[in-house]
Amino acid sequence: MVLVVSEEVREAIDARRPVVALESTIIAHGLPRPRNLQVALELEDVVRREGAVPATIAVLDGRPHVGLDKEQLERIANEDGIRKLGHRDLPLAVAAGASGATTVSATALLAALAGVRVFATGGLGGVHREWTVTQDESADLGLLARARITVVCAGVKSILDVPATLQRLETLGVAVAGYRTERFPGFYLSDSGHPVDWTLQSPQEVAEVMRAQDALGGPESALIVANPVPEEEQLDPDLHARVLADALHACEEQGITGQAVTPFLLDYLVRHTDGASLNANLAAVRGNVRLAGRIAAAWARA
Repeated sequence: MVLVVSEEVREAIDARRPVVALESTIIAHGLPRPRNLQVALELEDVVRREGAVPATIAVLDGRPHVGLDKEQLERIANEDGIRKLGHRDLPLAVAAGASGATTVSATALLAALAGVRVFATGGLGGVHREWTVTQDESADLGLLARARITVVCAGVKSILDVPATLQRLETLGVAVAGYRTERFPGFYLSDSGHPVDWTLQSPQEVAEVMRAQDALGGPESALIVANPVPEEEQLDPDLHARVLADALHACEEQGITGQAVTPFLLDYLVRHTDGASLNANLAAVRGNVRLAGRIAAAWARA
């Protein structure tokens, strides 16, 4: 089998000990050096402090890895030419012997194939603004409709069309629940302005839903646990609205389309909020990783 599962992760899965999958795109493409490696190590440490095993996922020299050692993390953080891989890119990367950091869709797929049930990330991709013109939608959504994994996230990126994304998730049959909130979070913001239909109050309740998914035997779809960034750590909503409006205008003026839109908007927010959006992003990721560790522990006890 082409998938390489680290010894630590394999032993934990076999012994039904808690494991949390982590994506690697934030390491290779989301943060500057050397902060990216520091954050990668910090997030793995957060998982361990919750009693779980971290399984950072990436493709190295054409081999998908579930669980990286420190040297492999350093490669993803520091090596030039690390590609950004969605799940559609995986066979191409394997055949070409390429190295790449995995996005949400690729991480979720590889984690599910390895038998890892819980995955922590920042914010999901979704339906892009002006969808009726561009037909631009993240591959995250379709993959989550076909992967039995629990994704702890801070909602979807606020640069997207949030209500359209929630509608698309409903259409695809992907379960969504707020964690101790009746409002769907907006990545940088605690509240996107839209409600959720279900609220879960504890890791144990999340684990019960996971058990019910298996007992029902329905489609192999994901469970999204939407965990808001704390209000005291969110990006100021007025600043967010003003800078995002400017970013969207700049994007249109410069003719930026397709896959280039999201990184352009995120980078614009970082630069024009003096790094406050990045701080809110990292606060959300830390909280999601911590919660994912607790959910994985509750699931392992089930």
